[in-house]
Amino acid sequence: MTGMKVFLYPTPLHYRQIPELVYRINATALFGTDTFLSGYGRNADAYHFRSLRYVVGGAESIRAATRRLYLERFGLKLYEGYGVTEASPVLAVNTPMFNRDGSVGRLLPGIESRVEHVAGIEEGGRLLVRGPNIMAGYQRADNPGEIEAPPLGWHDTGDIVVIDRDGFVWISRPRQALRQHRREMVSLAGVEEMALDLWPDNPPAVLAAPDHRKGERIVMATTKPGATRAEVQAWMKSKGAAEYMAPAVVLVLETMPLLGRARPTTLN
Repeated sequence: MTGMKVFLYPTPLHYRQIPELVYRINATALFGTDTFLSGYGRNADAYHFRSLRYVVGGAESIRAATRRLYLERFGLKLYEGYGVTEASPVLAVNTPMFNRDGSVGRLLPGIESRVEHVAGIEEGGRLLVRGPNIMAGYQRADNPGEIEAPPLGWHDTGDIVVIDRDGFVWISRPRQALRQHRREMVSLAGVEEMALDLWPDNPPAVLAAPDHRKGERIVMATTKPGATRAEVQAWMKSKGAAEYMAPAVVLVLETMPLLGRARPTTLN
């Protein structure tokens, strides 16, 4: 790793510019989300990524199609990782020696973990972590000057995970993306993931909106021109999804907001 050139790209520039920059500076490592990495891969020629040694994805699941794209076009293996701001930020990552596609790898050394049961979740549970990289606490606007420390040092990630016998972490779904709909638990991220393959160039956003009759309903937003609810329903049905998972409304937007979610300040 000594002398490794790292290019970290956190903002959405044109997908063609990033491969050209990787080529120009001879970057050896590239980090991004599945959405960004897929966009880079589709717009890059084979020579653009000739210098890359490591490509690491996070923030969302790496799709099989993205893994195939990088392996077949560039001969590169994608390594998925996982982190949260409160952990400075990395918690787990796959490596060339220890890697399982679909998992986010093993927890880093020094990080303790425990998995707590969540009602309605049959396998796995909510992940709590503790270690030297965990924040000192939150500082909230309604209590200035005071640090709200994690109970006994344990930070609740809010994510639903399974940790297998070899220590690999498998994220079932972010807890914030699970919603009760018609007495069933629906993964909003799961609905998004299905629609990604329907419109790979127009990734959707799925959320739960209040409904006066059913409590909540699923709404999907996309920049795909002419997208319809019937099209999404038919696609999801072909993938074996239950009828109640289909969005009740599909909104077509000119642009999709890509800003980060506001969060409390973390102090380390």
